[in-house]
Amino acid sequence: MKTTLPVCAIALFAAVGFADQITMKDGDRITGDIVKKDGDNVTIKSKNFGTVTLKWADVAMVKSDQPLNVTLTGGKTVKANIETQGDRIQVAAPGAPQAVDPQDVVTLRDDAEEKTYQKFLHPRLLDLWTVTGSLSLAGTKGNAQTSTLTTPVNFVRASNTTRTTAYFNSISSSAKINGVDSSTAKAVRGGWAYDRNLAKKIFANAFNDYEYDKFQSLDLRVVIGGGLGYHVWSHDASHLSVVAGIDWNRAAFGGSGSSPAFTRNSAEVFWGDDFNYKLSARTSFIETFRMFNNLSDTGQYRMNADVGAATQLTKWLTWNISLSDRYLSNPVPGFKKNDFLYSTGLGFSWAR
Repeated sequence: MKTTLPVCAIALFAAVGFADQITMKDGDRITGDIVKKDGDNVTIKSKNFGTVTLKWADVAMVKSDQPLNVTLTGGKTVKANIETQGDRIQVAAPGAPQAVDPQDVVTLRDDAEEKTYQKFLHPRLLDLWTVTGSLSLAGTKGNAQTSTLTTPVNFVRASNTTRTTAYFNSISSSAKINGVDSSTAKAVRGGWAYDRNLAKKIFANAFNDYEYDKFQSLDLRVVIGGGLGYHVWSHDASHLSVVAGIDWNRAAFGGSGSSPAFTRNSAEVFWGDDFNYKLSARTSFIETFRMFNNLSDTGQYRMNADVGAATQLTKWLTWNISLSDRYLSNPVPGFKKNDFLYSTGLGFSWAR
């Protein structure tokens, strides 16, 4: 019993003292668990202040009580405790300790951050997918009976070096007035795109789109192409990239009235942008634009514009808004140049 108090005191002291420490150049000291250093910032999960992000250049001293995954200049990664000694940082790697300049510490990651980083670096086939979509129904009954069904779905898989996207959007609407049935809208749009980084800011792009639009007399449009893109900026809350290249467009039209069925084959040059922004902790916004200038029939062009927003209501339930516009400068005679789809309603969000 006589040893109980000293043992408890030692245990309490160890529990309090067992923590990473960061001392700033202005003298402030923060204790907790170092989560990561990435770029110019270092993040520590503080016991008193929650998660805090600090400027690495403002750090005077750093000490870890648990091994961190340390990446040094040149790409070498070791797992070691670190501690500032004078104007150097001692990296206590087993069997090969070394003292380095603070600027030579490229990244720091705890085990959880390292696991996430490796997952993004070497994802498995089903890893990193985010799927959002909705099923929206609307209708009337009385003097007129109408029904509308829209089904926008988007797939995104982003790793450290690649980005894969796919989309599907359809609308089917019918009306019955005075006992006469008629379709008022029917269109299906879908496709995929793949980006691979060639350098920090530059990436290669490939895509394939499909489209059917009954009221444009479009039986099937197939577009396949590729080009190069540039990441204008990329942050946790937003991303903007621009892209340009060439593609091949094959559009089969069914004809209408006196106009016979025909097919257009044309080479195109395209350019546009991809933008997403996290408006709040629960709401995300996404925008995509493409201009296709016809090289086979100069002066003609197409434009695709898609905008959407999703607000997370629960872990998987969302409120979605989707807008999709397609403009064709030379439609089938008698048809309008522009077709616009919009939908809103409850949807789902799933991430792996």
